[in-house]
Amino acid sequence: MSSETKQRNPRILCLHGFRTSGLILRSLITSKWPDTVLRNLDLDFLDGPFPATGKSDIERFYDPPYYEWYQASKGFREYRNFEECLDYVEDYMIKHGPFDGLLGFSQGAFLSAALPGMQEQGKALTKVPKVKFLVLISGGKIPGLRFGQPEAAVGAFSSPVRCPSLHFIGERDFLKTEGEVLVESFVEPVVIRHTSGHTIPKLEAEAEETVLSFFQRIRKMLSDEPSSVRSLM
Repeated sequence: MSSETKQRNPRILCLHGFRTSGLILRSLITSKWPDTVLRNLDLDFLDGPFPATGKSDIERFYDPPYYEWYQASKGFREYRNFEECLDYVEDYMIKHGPFDGLLGFSQGAFLSAALPGMQEQGKALTKVPKVKFLVLISGGKIPGLRFGQPEAAVGAFSSPVRCPSLHFIGERDFLKTEGEVLVESFVEPVVIRHTSGHTIPKLEAEAEETVLSFFQRIRKMLSDEPSSVRSLM
């Protein structure tokens, strides 16, 4: 196995929050996370498929355009355009991949968290390689608690999710409870708890070490893949 293969950076598709954009998520990640982490990752930031259908909470801080991955009724009991969103993400992965893992924030984290289970059940991402790991920031389970169930996502967490995952949970995040419940669905979760709210947290020294260790493990996992698997990539 060549040293070049061993040193390959994980390719990560990054999914932004509700009524924001890939550019905004890029700005947040690159300003909050140190170069010691970022230099070893290949990040691709995708815009959601649908223009924002209402006011964005970040209008005071970031200029439009803003996007959504899918829409939900008040109370999160009915969803629209969820299957269209799945097709959109898969089409991008076909054209611009392959990707090793997903990073999601807020609505993007809800979507990312459900994708390995949906992929396992043949309900999403059937034409692309298996999602190998997740980074979930301020996320939760789409089916669960006060949230409704898009048909394609029903059963996404019916079995323990064996995809390695890194979870960020904010002490003052309104989705803190949802994030804690989400962690319980994963077999190998690594959890970073921070004192901030619903945001991309800055990485303090201990959190930075945890992130570096997680990605060191991911890089080893990728380098240990059989050549037959790598050839599909």
